[in-house]
Amino acid sequence: MPRETIVQAVNDALHTEMAADDRTLVFGEDVARSGGVFRATDGLLEAFGEERVRDTPLSEIAIVGAAVGLATHGYRPIVEIQFSGFLPPAFDQLVSNASRIRWRTRGRLTAPMVVRTPYGAGVRALEHHSESLEAAYAHVPGLKVAIPSTPADAKGLLTSAIRDPDPVLFMEPKRVYRSFREEVPDGEHTVPLGEAAVRREGADVTVVSWGAMMHPTLEAVDKLGVDAEVVDLRSISPLDRETLLASVRKTGRCVVVHEAAKSGGFGAEVAATVAEDALLYLEAPLRRVTGFDVPVPLLSMEDYYPPQPPRIAAAIEETVEF
Repeated sequence: MPRETIVQAVNDALHTEMAADDRTLVFGEDVARSGGVFRATDGLLEAFGEERVRDTPLSEIAIVGAAVGLATHGYRPIVEIQFSGFLPPAFDQLVSNASRIRWRTRGRLTAPMVVRTPYGAGVRALEHHSESLEAAYAHVPGLKVAIPSTPADAKGLLTSAIRDPDPVLFMEPKRVYRSFREEVPDGEHTVPLGEAAVRREGADVTVVSWGAMMHPTLEAVDKLGVDAEVVDLRSISPLDRETLLASVRKTGRCVVVHEAAKSGGFGAEVAATVAEDALLYLEAPLRRVTGFDVPVPLLSMEDYYPPQPPRIAAAIEETVEF
């Protein structure tokens, strides 16, 4: 198996699925001739031609709106929004059109489309380039939201998203796009949407995270003398409640780590799920380790915004010692 980075695994999945199904199309800003701002679509134009790989104007509304139209007419569009902070202009297309077309038409039409977008802080980007707004999209019925943390999962989840009969928002953690490599299955490889992964078995505390925050979470756990179980949600919509609750019932404690702002972040949904169905198993209050309720700061201050291993480790220790 080849060893790939996350961005290479995304490119691998796109090549594999486009070769397998000529209904798949890729379009977005600079995705064709430049291969995307992060080169995730590099080589697609040469392999599949300009009829299936197209550059678009700077209009997220038009990009996602066109994808909805194509998806309802037999194609499987995969569109790229350069940064997740640019996605809000297309919120109406995702919420009012793509996510509810199956319900609105009583199943006569569906929207099998994927919106890919890099998200999160940590690369010294400009304003609106570092947001982590996954909770807003997870709130939308009919829209799936997947967030990989490893190259193998990036390829597997993206493949499943492309094949899914309904719209999927695929959020790629650009902070770790190229920070490490791992073996990725060659050829066809799928990871089911809505299925979490237990990255580390443990008995003392459940630590839940996803995307770019999985790596500082694992680093924090490895440095502690605590038998922590680490759960990578991988998809936040649908949420794998079974894996989450089984882990919390086993350990009796829970810490949630994410880089989005704390208020209304998806960690609150995790906490509510645990409170509803595993409250009597808890031996300590659930803790959230998150970004702050401010816009992502620019340049050097950006590193203070996402949770770092020391802050994560402190929350885990406090939870275990409660």
